[in-house]
Amino acid sequence: MGIVNTEFKQKTIKDSVSLNGVGLHTGKNVTLTFKPAAENTGFVFKRIDLEGEPVIEADANYVTNTQRGTCLEKNGVVIQTSEHVLAALVGLDVDNVIIELDASEPPIMDGSSKFFVEAIEKAGVVELEAFREEFEITDIVSYVDEESGSEILIMPASEYQVTTMVDFGTKVLGTQNATLNTISDFKKNISNSRTFSFLHEIEMLLENGLIKGGDLNNAIVYVDKAISPEITEKLKAAFKKDTISVKPNGILDNLTLHHPNEAARHKLLDVLGDLALVRTRIKGKVIANKPGHFINTQFAKKLAKIIKNERRNNVPKIDLNAPPLMDINQIMAMLPHRQPFLLIDKVYELTDSYVTAMKNVTMNEEFFKGHFPGAPVMPGVLICEAMAQTGGILVLNTVPDPENYLTFFMKMDNVKFKQKVVPGDTLIFKCSLITPIRRGICHMQGYAYANGKLCAEAELMAQISKVK
Repeated sequence: MGIVNTEFKQKTIKDSVSLNGVGLHTGKNVTLTFKPAAENTGFVFKRIDLEGEPVIEADANYVTNTQRGTCLEKNGVVIQTSEHVLAALVGLDVDNVIIELDASEPPIMDGSSKFFVEAIEKAGVVELEAFREEFEITDIVSYVDEESGSEILIMPASEYQVTTMVDFGTKVLGTQNATLNTISDFKKNISNSRTFSFLHEIEMLLENGLIKGGDLNNAIVYVDKAISPEITEKLKAAFKKDTISVKPNGILDNLTLHHPNEAARHKLLDVLGDLALVRTRIKGKVIANKPGHFINTQFAKKLAKIIKNERRNNVPKIDLNAPPLMDINQIMAMLPHRQPFLLIDKVYELTDSYVTAMKNVTMNEEFFKGHFPGAPVMPGVLICEAMAQTGGILVLNTVPDPENYLTFFMKMDNVKFKQKVVPGDTLIFKCSLITPIRRGICHMQGYAYANGKLCAEAELMAQISKVK
């Protein structure tokens, strides 16, 4: 398992675009607007009908209800049935979008992601400067719901893939499965697969005043029981139809299936939408047996927790006994720093997008003379300086005469110190570009590890300037 920096840029949409419709469960008219978002924003819902226009990140930790769709709640603000919108964004390979709503539930449209896909394509998709991160699966991760018998797992694969298998134990639907081998097939093969329900569920929902926005055009209804005259009249009234009948394939009329296995394809659509709540791109194959919003979101929470731990403990795998890429003399030929302010000893990896380096922390450091005498601790600001020097190697490597440049700090954000660094520790630094280097400006994410654990992190920006 591991977080990897890809060579691909993050994406957002070019223009804003809106859709109108009704919420399936609320029956309320709603306008949804997709808006461009900055890099590293992810997917964010914004309730513009409420005071202060509060936002809710599409995050598994905010899932509160999965009864009839995936419901998110943050500080009392609710978003219902988020999955079809999120599936469209994932399916079109978008990373960052603000989703504005003037009600709690997105419009159901035809019960699929088709109209959201069309809107996003109309807005256009553009690249941003930041590179994508991806969580690469190297070991199987699974989640089982003993009560329902549902199971979902993810295994290593060359790209993000999903297979769903459904079996509701009914003759009318039977056993179905669907597979998405590559995200680029989502629009053609999955996006128009509509939500579905069984007749006995429809009866229960109607009795409880739910699915107020439902009609025969946005939900496939599988008839799993005989329809009495009384039920027929209820359905005619609910769906505002003069007649109701059952087709030979066992579904209510006024609707033709887009795919013979449309139910399995829609379940796959739901899995994509629910796993968007992990908030990190995934490289692996998901296999879901009898998936549902509960197990999907529980699995998303499990993956998100694993990814969080990986971020904390993603120590670069370096053989400290191997010859380094750059030793102290080569580093001094590139960096102008000298004793006592040269804070890295060796460089082990150097690519166009990241660099790793190390420092042996000894009691002979100048700063230990006055920093907590008797209980020496390396100052956090010097750990940041060492990270910056590591990043300096990265940016100076882009010019042919690095000895003629100085590197200056421009900004430090999101600086966090996790544990003390003391004499005898070996520090490993990794700095990765957040955005490509432009005009000598290097914007990077830095991590420092000691004893196999993350001890500090910071978002750094520096600029090189030629010595006159």
